[in-house]
Amino acid sequence: MPVPIQFGTSGWRGLIARDFTFDNVRVAACGVSQWWRAELDRPGSPIHGRKPVVIVGHDTRFLGREFALAVAEVLSASGLQPWLCERDTPTPVIAHSIRKRRAIGGVNMTASHNPAEYQGFKFSLHNGAGAPPEVTREVEANIRKLQQDGWTFHGAIAGTYPCKTFNPAPDYFAQVRRLIDFDAIRRARLKVAAEFMYGTGRGYLDTLLEEDGGARVLRFHDTLNPSFGGHHPEPNEEGMSEARQAILAGKAQIGLGLDGDADRFGIVDRDGTWLAPNQVLALALHHLRKNRGWTGAVVRTVPTSHQVDAVARLLGVRVHETPVGFKYIGALMESEPIIVGGEESGGLSVKGHVPEKDGILACLLMAELVAVERRPLGAVLAELAGKAGEFHTGRINVAVPAARKEALLERLSRGLERFAGKPVREFITKDGFKFVLPDDEWVAFRASGTEPLIRCYLEAKSPDGLRKLAAAARKVLAA
Repeated sequence: MPVPIQFGTSGWRGLIARDFTFDNVRVAACGVSQWWRAELDRPGSPIHGRKPVVIVGHDTRFLGREFALAVAEVLSASGLQPWLCERDTPTPVIAHSIRKRRAIGGVNMTASHNPAEYQGFKFSLHNGAGAPPEVTREVEANIRKLQQDGWTFHGAIAGTYPCKTFNPAPDYFAQVRRLIDFDAIRRARLKVAAEFMYGTGRGYLDTLLEEDGGARVLRFHDTLNPSFGGHHPEPNEEGMSEARQAILAGKAQIGLGLDGDADRFGIVDRDGTWLAPNQVLALALHHLRKNRGWTGAVVRTVPTSHQVDAVARLLGVRVHETPVGFKYIGALMESEPIIVGGEESGGLSVKGHVPEKDGILACLLMAELVAVERRPLGAVLAELAGKAGEFHTGRINVAVPAARKEALLERLSRGLERFAGKPVREFITKDGFKFVLPDDEWVAFRASGTEPLIRCYLEAKSPDGLRKLAAAARKVLAA
């Protein structure tokens, strides 16, 4: 029986050899090819009349290059022109290459920060942004039809298909040099602990820091290891622990980390504190508006901290809220001037850049902020808290039996008048169910699409307030 291929917020992901097989990758590539062919023929399409060039890439996961070549072979058989990145390549670099070379889109074999046993098929549009649901639904329909018809493809032995290759790094470096003040970083003579998670960011973040920023870089896990050392390739607090130890030992002033495909970031401050992505987004907005004088709005997802909103109010910046998924942020960044867009899960991009997460750029922005203000990031956050108040965020996952899940979601969809003893001032259903309380506190519920879980995001103005919101959330989900 064919495996259902469904695209989530960042493409299709599956377990290698169980779901993610060469046959399934090839049928997915054919489904995407059919969509591109139809768009090339449609007069109103943004890619109508373009050369049918498709950028193909992969991260450092097991069989990444072999899967990428299998995709390239199917694309070529469909009349498209695949260009394969010479080596494992960061997701934001692939996004920039799509734009720079006026390609009709891209396919990237990556499962981002997922465990090593996963692989992924990320499908991007001509502007470098991830394909939105209205597009992936058409691709999924193409794939289902191919599966129903028993479509097969007899390709070359895995990894042997000859495909045109290119080096995307020089164009990406030129783009980043336009966005980052490397002179300021050079003047600060920074010492950086860089965590690469055995991923694609090596040779990008460290090269830019050293060659353009004159920084001294202490590298961690910058070799190839498809098992990621037995850990998730995620630069969260645990993943950044070795960089933190280096900082505490006086070997570095700031820790900068990337996930497996370098689209997410991790930041450790001078005192060893790991900064949440919510805080980094607020810092990026502060820096670009105050120190760089950039104008425009800011965009964040529904479960991202309202600290961003508070900083935006201080700076006279308008705030947009989108559903979860950087594709929604990217779409807004393409339609109007956005200083910075980001999400609580560690994605960020800025005006004039790709509408896709870029962990490399986010790390460089934090290095630039430290260099410009000549003080730790925590000192900047403390100053912002003095003006805009404190924000304490949390997230809990609550297992809910499938039989109860729909009934619970139906009850939440009707709204609540009060939560944790406080009146609900605003009920937002843009993505899940979000209840905004007085004083910028809120709680949001989102159902997992793959597990019997409901994710609950919380924000309060004090640790005690956060504990009360968490207790109230568990009570609601247990009822």
